[in-house]
Amino acid sequence: MQTRSIIPGVEYRQDVAACRAVLRRNSRTFHSASLLLPQRIRDPACVLYGFCRLADDAVDVDGGQIDAVQRLRERVERAGAGQPLPDAADRALAVVIERHRIPVEILFALIDGLAWDAEGRRYESFDDLLHYAARVAGTVGAMMALLMDARSQAALARACDLGVAMQLSNIARDVGEDARMGRIYLPLQWLREHGIDETQWLAAPCFTPALGSVVQRLLDEADALYARAAAGVAMLPLDCRPGINAARYLYAAIGHEVARAGCDSVSRRAVVRGAARARLLARAVADLAPGDELAEAPALAATLGLVRAGASTEGTGAALPPAWWQWQQRAEATLDLFTRLEQRDQQRRATTPTLGRVMESGSAA
Repeated sequence: MQTRSIIPGVEYRQDVAACRAVLRRNSRTFHSASLLLPQRIRDPACVLYGFCRLADDAVDVDGGQIDAVQRLRERVERAGAGQPLPDAADRALAVVIERHRIPVEILFALIDGLAWDAEGRRYESFDDLLHYAARVAGTVGAMMALLMDARSQAALARACDLGVAMQLSNIARDVGEDARMGRIYLPLQWLREHGIDETQWLAAPCFTPALGSVVQRLLDEADALYARAAAGVAMLPLDCRPGINAARYLYAAIGHEVARAGCDSVSRRAVVRGAARARLLARAVADLAPGDELAEAPALAATLGLVRAGASTEGTGAALPPAWWQWQQRAEATLDLFTRLEQRDQQRRATTPTLGRVMESGSAA
């Protein structure tokens, strides 16, 4: 397919707005973190999320897995060649691929991971699980790094670490929810080591201390990857660091909430509340230069292909940070946002007893 160049215009801005609406509806955590990104990064990040969501729905919801996967690969090929289908997500993706030099191989890996999901694939070992997480989330980390022109192997490795860690946090949070859909992502070896037969457990999902030990083990692995990812923050443009820090803190906090509940994510679903989210976002702004002790840690074997693909591309110069005074203005506006979020959360808590009584009386009626 012959490649042609795309010149963004009014249509691109409209397409970005459509992708942003998808993000706002479907991922509060990612949307909160994206608010800390400068617009030149936030817009293409919303585009990537919009396409990821579209791809997930196409494979997992619409059925016809083999055909759906092949159609998605063709759509990515068309977008990479500058000849996208007439759809907002496809058109915007074509612009982002060209402008930010994103290898289509990374998007193909993402599609493969979504296909594994649709197949209901289970993972025998933790290493097997890492290969899945690398596809569905490490790919997103790599593409986010490329949006910021962070193209060294070290920066890409740390970005992939963050994506994989976030996926592990999600898995730990959603153990019960996944089980009720007949899915299990915890390594089967770990389950057997703790005396759990996955088939019997899936037939009647319930929390046990043994299951809690498996979930805690997964959270420990996630925390180790969050520590590695922290070292990559200083490799990013200054004004991009708060947004990535926010993703790191918010998703790690999901795991910490699971742990605080005794690792029971079967009978309850961990949620990071508004005031806590605001505090974490404020911390994300303050912590712009985390330690770099793990900066040169080798890439995970599962993400090495993504790292090499991204590092082979040329920089675009699109992610240069603004002048310091502009960054200071952004920080001040963000902190004001945090204050308003926390005030809103306090007001909501103050009205909860009244709302609870109304709901109870309604149920009684």
